[in-house]
Amino acid sequence: MLRAAGGNWRGRTAHAQSCGRERGPPRAPLSRGALLALPLAGGETKSGASLPGYRRARLGNAVTGAVAERDVTWVKTLSFLLLCTKLVLVLGDLHIPHRCPGLPVKFRKLLTPGKIQHILCTGNLCTKESYDYLRTLAGDIHVVRGDSESLDYPEEKVVTVGQFRIGLVHGHQVIPWGDVASLALLQRQLDVDILISGHTHRFEVFEHENKFYINPGSATGAYSALETNIIPSFVLMDIQASTVAAYVYQLIEDDVKVERIEFKKC
Repeated sequence: MLRAAGGNWRGRTAHAQSCGRERGPPRAPLSRGALLALPLAGGETKSGASLPGYRRARLGNAVTGAVAERDVTWVKTLSFLLLCTKLVLVLGDLHIPHRCPGLPVKFRKLLTPGKIQHILCTGNLCTKESYDYLRTLAGDIHVVRGDSESLDYPEEKVVTVGQFRIGLVHGHQVIPWGDVASLALLQRQLDVDILISGHTHRFEVFEHENKFYINPGSATGAYSALETNIIPSFVLMDIQASTVAAYVYQLIEDDVKVERIEFKKC
């Protein structure tokens, strides 16, 4: 079972071994610039910058009439792939304003309207204002009820994005919290390819028995019942055909760190 989680890798590995879990080495972290260069529909990148130089050059040749036929095919193929890409924002446990005043400024700058197709939220938005903010980022939004929720959301949801069935719960129903066996049982009950849960306020992304599990952590860094020092985090899923690339954003010492973990549906 490959597993990545927030905090210190050595400490988490030792804990996992003591619990009888297998854990692979961490994936190499990406720089924020590398992640934000992911293409989006319409030929933009997540940062709003232009596409890489090799594409600009080819498009420039097209303008002058010097582009080869194979380059036209290449551009058309890339445009098709851009349209097939589905970006899904996964976040939760905001606890605004009770535990945190709002999302970190650096996260807000990254999360701009019109870039993301779907939002899956593990709950504890706590106010309608937080929900309305998410509404400005994407038209398709799914939220489940958290244990500190004031609004009436469902306890669980199953949504389909591309080829993937995705289950969504807050996570306080999973006993012990974050337990792999309990999460796997819920995954089988919901019959999903990806199970998203929260509540622990610590990000965790792993593959277990050919299924994918995501805990986005707390997007605001709100304290939990067990910890006060929480690293703000969220996950962006890039879904293309039968492959999901999960990009985990963490705000560590006022700098956004990004890690990429890939899952391919069997």
